[in-house]
Amino acid sequence: MSRRGWILFLLVGFLWGIPYLFIKVAVDPDNGFTPAIVVCLRTAIGAAILIPLAVKQGQLTGALRGARYVFFYALLEMIGPWILIGTAEQKISSGLAGLLVASVPIWATIFASMRGDKTVWHHKRLFGIIVGFIGLIAVVGIESITGSADPLSIFMVLLASIGYSYAVMMVQGALPHVSAIAINAVAMAMTALFYAPWAIAQWPEHQISDGAIRAIIGLGVLSTGAAFVAFFTLASIIGVARGSLVTYLNTAIAVLLGVIILNEPLTVGIVLGLPLVLIGSYFASRKPVAQ
Repeated sequence: MSRRGWILFLLVGFLWGIPYLFIKVAVDPDNGFTPAIVVCLRTAIGAAILIPLAVKQGQLTGALRGARYVFFYALLEMIGPWILIGTAEQKISSGLAGLLVASVPIWATIFASMRGDKTVWHHKRLFGIIVGFIGLIAVVGIESITGSADPLSIFMVLLASIGYSYAVMMVQGALPHVSAIAINAVAMAMTALFYAPWAIAQWPEHQISDGAIRAIIGLGVLSTGAAFVAFFTLASIIGVARGSLVTYLNTAIAVLLGVIILNEPLTVGIVLGLPLVLIGSYFASRKPVAQ
C-alpha cells in the first residue's frame, strides 16, 4: 500500500472509530438529544457535504433514478442501524457497541454464501465464522450474566450490524454503475427527512450541553461526511475488500476512546471477546487465493 493509502486507512479507522464516543455523549438523557434527533442532524450534515460532491461527479441523477434501491439501502444502513445504536448506547458502553459492530464481516460472509459465493466454505473462512461467533457469544453471555450490559441493547447493535452487512451488498448489485458518494448522499438526505418529524416533536426542553452539540457536529462532519469521502477515496486505491479491513482498526479505537475519555470499564467480556471477534471477522472476510 502506498503512503497515501496508509494515511487514508488510518484516517478512516479514526473517523469510524469515534462515532460511538460522539453518540454516547450526544444521547445523554440529561443534557443531550434523543436518538432520532441525533440521526436526523448527523445525516442532514452528511448530506450537505456529499450532495455537492455527487453533483460534481455527475452521479446524483443516477442515484435519484434508483431511489427505491437507495431508500432500501438507507433503511438498512442508516434509518434502522443508527437509531438502534443510538438507543442502545443509552444503556451500554460505546466500546461495547463498537465491538459488536465489528461482527459485520461475519454477517456479510454469511449473506454472501446465501447469494451463491462458494468460497465461504473454504476452511479459513469457516474458521473465521466459528471463531467470530464464539467471540460474540462470549461478549453477549459474559456482559449479560454479569449485568455489565443490557441484553436488549446488545441485540439492537447486533441487529444494526446485520443491516450494515446486507445493505452494501444489495445496493452494489442493484446500482453497480452509480458512485457510492451519490448513493450515500441521497440516502443521508432520505434519512434526515425520514426523522425530521421526530426531531421536531422530540426537541428537548432542557438545556443542551456544549458537549452534546460538539458531538453532533463531530458526527455529521467527521464521522458521516468526511469519513465516507475518505473511505471511498481509499477504496478507489486499494479496493473495497481491502478497504473494509479498516473495521478492525475502528473497533480498537472505539474501545480505547471509551476507556480513556469516557472512563468506561474494560470488562471481562470485552477483553475476551474483542480478539476473537476481530480474528474471526478477519478470516471470515478473506477470500481464498486462487491456485
